[in-house]
Amino acid sequence: MKLSVVIPVHNEADGIEETVLNLFVRLKRADIAFEILVVDDHSSDETPLILERLKTEIPGVRFVKNPSQKGFGLAVRTGLKAFKGDAVAIVMGDGSDSPEDVVRFFRKLEDGYDAVFGSRFITGGIVEDYPFHKLVLNRVVNQFIRVLFQIRYNDTTNAFKMYRRRTVEGLRPFLSHHFNLTVELPLKAITRGYSYAVLPNSWKNRRSGESKLRLKEMGSRYLFIILYCLIEKWLSVGDYKKETF
Repeated sequence: MKLSVVIPVHNEADGIEETVLNLFVRLKRADIAFEILVVDDHSSDETPLILERLKTEIPGVRFVKNPSQKGFGLAVRTGLKAFKGDAVAIVMGDGSDSPEDVVRFFRKLEDGYDAVFGSRFITGGIVEDYPFHKLVLNRVVNQFIRVLFQIRYNDTTNAFKMYRRRTVEGLRPFLSHHFNLTVELPLKAITRGYSYAVLPNSWKNRRSGESKLRLKEMGSRYLFIILYCLIEKWLSVGDYKKETF
C-alpha cells in the first residue's frame, strides 16, 4: 500500500524544507512506499522556489498549486484530488506534526481501518506551547461536537488524520474552503459509517512564521459545517452511508 502525504502550505519558506526532509527520512527508514505532495496555497514568499528545488532533489516529492482562491481547505482539496497513493495523510507544513506519528498511523491503517484519527488529548498525546485561549476554545468546541454527535472522539478539530483512498471518495462532495475541512472530513466519515481508530498524536506550536488560523473568521464556518453534517446524520436516511459488499 502506498501512502500519500498531503501538505498544504502558505508562506512557509522558513520551515517547509525541514518538514519535507524529516518526513522523507522517516518514511524511507520505515520502508513505506510514499509520495509527499505539497500544495502551495498562493504563497507570496520563497515557498514555491523552495518546493521547485525540493521536487528535483528528493525522490517522491511533488509540488502542485491550489488553482482556486486561497484557503486551507481548498488547498487540501487540491491535494485530495491529485494524490496517487492508496491512502493519504494530511500533515501541516509548519512542522507541528510528527513524522513518527505518520508511520504509526499508517501501520494502524494497515490493520484494515477506513481512517485513523489523531487525538492530542488522550493518554500518550502531547501538546507543546498551545496558546491558552486557543486551548480553552479547542476543548469547548470539541466537547460541543462530542455531545451533539454522541461520539467518544474528543479531538475532531485536529487536522492530523489519515484516510484510505476509498474513504476519501466516499466523503465527497467537499464543502469547506478553510480550516473547517478538518471537521468536515471526520464527521462525514463517522456519520457515513466508515470504520476508524483513534491514536494519540503529538503537536507542537510552530517555531517560525505565523499561524494561518484566524479564530474570529472561522467561528461561523465551523458552525456551518457542523450543522451540515448533523443535518445529514438526521435527515439523509442513509443515502451517503458507506457501501458494503
